[in-house]
Amino acid sequence: MDEIKVNVVVDAKGLACPMPIVKTKKAMNDLEPGKVMLVEATDKGSVADIKAWSENGGHEYIGTVEEDGILKHYLRKGNSEEKEEKKFDRTIDNDAIKAKIEASENITIVDVREQAEYAFNHITGAISIPFGELEERLSELNKDDEIYVVCRTGNRSDLAAQKLAENGFANVSNVLPGMAKWEGPTEKSL
Repeated sequence: MDEIKVNVVVDAKGLACPMPIVKTKKAMNDLEPGKVMLVEATDKGSVADIKAWSENGGHEYIGTVEEDGILKHYLRKGNSEEKEEKKFDRTIDNDAIKAKIEASENITIVDVREQAEYAFNHITGAISIPFGELEERLSELNKDDEIYVVCRTGNRSDLAAQKLAENGFANVSNVLPGMAKWEGPTEKSL
């Protein structure tokens, strides 16, 4: 493959969500519109995360290639007039979702973290649909259900909640701050 000319390289190797996005966002803020950024990461979840974040923030996701275990994500900074980054407007905090579980309410919790993250620790009864698989697995969810989307910190779940709403799911909320601060019932699936 020919060498792709980039204006800045972001080293996110060895970092897990949300850090590749945090570093990318910080570097993108300092980049001029139209310039190209290369984000090097090892977290497999970064493929879907960076693609969704860049498109949500009005930037162009050019593509990703993998070389020797390093994911190389290419992005082009959009103009500020192109699009402001959206945040999903319906959120619920960890304590409120915990209360719904304790009250045995009929809710659906969708965990959009990677399978390995889910396997080691997830909210009891949560369904695992990694963010990168969400679009192809929408049919597994009922559009009329009350759906609560969770990830580690609320970033992937924010993008997932937006994706669900765009696809006709009316009762969706993003769980904040997510599994990093979760103190309710959990289980493993190992």
